[in-house]
Amino acid sequence: MRIQKAPSLGGMSEAPQSETPPSDVPMGSEDGLRRRSWGLLITGGVGGTLVALYAVVTPFIMPALRKVCLPFVPASSTQIENVLKMLQNRSGCLVDIGSGDGRIVIAAAKRGFKAVGYELNPWLVWYSRYRAWRDGVHQNTKFYISDLWKVSFSHYTNVVVFGVPQMMPQLEKKLEEELKCNARIIACRFPFPCWIPDHTIGEGIDTVWAYDLKTSNGCETKCLKMTPRTEF
Repeated sequence: MRIQKAPSLGGMSEAPQSETPPSDVPMGSEDGLRRRSWGLLITGGVGGTLVALYAVVTPFIMPALRKVCLPFVPASSTQIENVLKMLQNRSGCLVDIGSGDGRIVIAAAKRGFKAVGYELNPWLVWYSRYRAWRDGVHQNTKFYISDLWKVSFSHYTNVVVFGVPQMMPQLEKKLEEELKCNARIIACRFPFPCWIPDHTIGEGIDTVWAYDLKTSNGCETKCLKMTPRTEF
């Protein structure tokens, strides 16, 4: 007696079952690799940000750590105009001590001066050079990254100073020793402690004082009007 095999339901043959090959990397390991990659990206991003921040902030912080702090405060338009008034009928080279973003140097160059700025902050020096190029006076201007106490100002006849009270006594002595006859020193915001100004213009923070080197004996002796010192 022969036994016949019953046909499958619906006349359909059974499909062979496919087997998924086992993965070489467990699911837990894939998540770990993904987290590690994100961690490296975040660490690199934070590190790069800190390096960039250090590069930007350091030039502004380091001057404050020196013996005499010379912070950057942009000159107002009124201050610039007062300085230019003090430069009327003047000639020769001009130097701006602590030139900041180059406003005084550029304004003087537009009036025909060969103007130079000394600034400790490299970012401000680079920006000043860009502004001078943009305003078309780069051929008559120069900007240097330098400490003012390490520079000789002996070949300048016009000196502009945006200083702070702590530095003025020492700078007063330095300029009197280095400047030649007929030089004019223009102080902005703060006057020199001992010299008597020959000209004063403006008021408040826009006040500008001008001091002229006096000559005698054919420029062999230099002197400035001095305020009398009180002896105790």
